[in-house]
Parts: sequence; C-alpha cells; structure tokens
Amino acid sequence: MLALILAQASAPPSSPGGGLLNFVPFIFLIVIMYFIMIRPQQRRQKEQQRLISALKTGDDVVTSSGIHGRIANVKESTVIVKVADNVKIEMDKAAVTNVKAAESNKT
Repeated sequence: MLALILAQASAPPSSPGGGLLNFVPFIFLIVIMYFIMIRPQQRRQKEQQRLISALKTGDDVVTSSGIHGRIANVKESTVIVKVADNVKIEMDKAAVTNVKAAESNKT
C-alpha cells in the first residue's frame, strides 16, 4: 500500500494545455511592460529628435540645465545660445529640451 501511495506522489501531475499555458502570465507581463515603459520612451525620443531638427536662429529655448536663451546660430551638431547681452554659449543640440512659444520671440 505504501508503494502505491509513493508511486502516485512522484508521478507528475497532468496539466491541461501543457507547458505553454504556464508561460501566458509572463507573456502578458512583457506586453504590459512594453506599453507602459518602452513605447512612451520611444515616443519621447522621436519627439526630441523632431525638436532638435527643427531648431532655427531666433528660437527661444530652454536647455536641460535650465538655461533660458535665444538661438544666435545653428551649426551641424551644436547651437550658439545668447543668454544675455554679449554672452553667448555654444552647446550641443541635445541639450535643448524645450522651445518656447512663438509669441515670445517678439522683442
């Protein structure tokens, strides 16, 4: 009798659907993570690239370090930002995080 109980206890339980059904929750979590974390980040990167490619002289900008200024010159990979009278800073285009509204360019 003891041998019969041990034989039944060591037998693998039969699961309907096989092993593939065990991976469904993990696949579901990966899909959720894609839509919550990865996709919004890709969207922000594309928007940042559009902003950088549309920079032009005279735009009022804010940099990642919080410097507010007006673009005096646009080069291939850098911009020259005028932050005060006779004060110009050359910085990488990637440092520009925001372009202010067009109505603020009237001065």
